[in-house]
Amino acid sequence: MINFTNDRILNTNEFRNNSKIILAYTLDKKNNGNLSDNEIYDESDLLVDIYSLNEQETDTVRLDASTIKQLYEDTNYKLDDIRKNKLVKPVALTLLPREIKLIENTKKRKELFIQIILPLILQENNNIRLDRKRLFSIINKNNNTNLERKWLDKKYKQYGIPSKDLSKLKMRMDEVPVSLALAQAAKETGWGTSRFAQEGNALFGQWTWSGEGLKPKAAEKDEGHKVMKFNILQASVRAYQRNLNTHSSYKGFRLARAQLRDAGKSLDSIILSEYLDEYAETGKQYVEVLQKIIQQNNLKDFDDAKLLPSSVELESLI
Repeated sequence: MINFTNDRILNTNEFRNNSKIILAYTLDKKNNGNLSDNEIYDESDLLVDIYSLNEQETDTVRLDASTIKQLYEDTNYKLDDIRKNKLVKPVALTLLPREIKLIENTKKRKELFIQIILPLILQENNNIRLDRKRLFSIINKNNNTNLERKWLDKKYKQYGIPSKDLSKLKMRMDEVPVSLALAQAAKETGWGTSRFAQEGNALFGQWTWSGEGLKPKAAEKDEGHKVMKFNILQASVRAYQRNLNTHSSYKGFRLARAQLRDAGKSLDSIILSEYLDEYAETGKQYVEVLQKIIQQNNLKDFDDAKLLPSSVELESLI
């Protein structure tokens, strides 16, 4: 992946329990008492890879919209081609351009947003797919090596499963349909134009009550939640997927996804979106909005898109 990043801006260690907060579990002392023994775990284990990704630094700067467009032209990265051949160039930007909100042509603004976010979603799905491939390899063996057992222990922590239940890990360690992730990012950021997206790389509106974040303008000065800040867009995508894959509010989503898998069907974003009514206060109305975004923008065209490999390991996913 070709990465462009900015200065570090995240250093938060405490979250409260709410479906839209980034993985808010055991550090919420009030709600922790309601958990059974096998549900209590260290939240930092769930977040460690997100923190490490988020803290990556380089000397690059935010690219403007015209430079990004030229980059896409130079690399022949076009959405129309992707809809046909299903192959995506591995060009990953880490910051949204400021000028995206100045693009008056709605179609062009949406296309630029999708071009920026699509490779990031595919990259995280690839990471999960590789993990899932290794998980099934381990499950199908009679005996596992020490290295495999250590890997499993790491994944149990990463997906918040202190009971070490393999069936639960298989259900949680799975992809989010590309069209669904694109629709939620579009909805939560106004296609990349929101203050939270511009100032904090927050693509999915995840909350925190402590640490560094962006305060909603309507909130009281010292009360209420903040929207999480991320140093790079990729960290926001990973945190979003981890949220859907671990938070109790999305058990139904994960069960429906597993049922589609067991039936040999593709992960249908329209079907799975029905289980995200708790993601926003508007409930079922939020689901309807997501479905309209998916359908009106033909986002399902990207569900079977593949990220062109940037390594030998990733070639197996094409």
